[in-house]
Amino acid sequence: MFITEAFAQTGAPSAGSADILMSILPFLLIFVVMYFLIIRPQRAQMKRREELLKNIRRGDQVVTGGGIVGKVTKVVDDAELEVEIADGIKVRVVRSGVSEVRVKGEPVKE
Repeated sequence: MFITEAFAQTGAPSAGSADILMSILPFLLIFVVMYFLIIRPQRAQMKRREELLKNIRRGDQVVTGGGIVGKVTKVVDDAELEVEIADGIKVRVVRSGVSEVRVKGEPVKE
């Protein structure tokens, strides 16, 4: 009779922290799944593309973002290439504008 309900409940373990954990757990699981299905493969693909663009050298056949196929005649600097798209016609292409690299010995994909 002299002990109030609030005083009687203070010794019991709090269920509030468990409720917070259970409400945050689905968000954490969604983030983990998104990391392994989207973010991680995209990072690996970006790393492969950077490596591919960095390793372009003279004689490689490249396809630009606009679909023009040509042969690299000169590596101007880290950002530009000189590409021959027809006999005697050379254009300068930005490395980031290259969408595909076909190395000398690689057959054309059909």
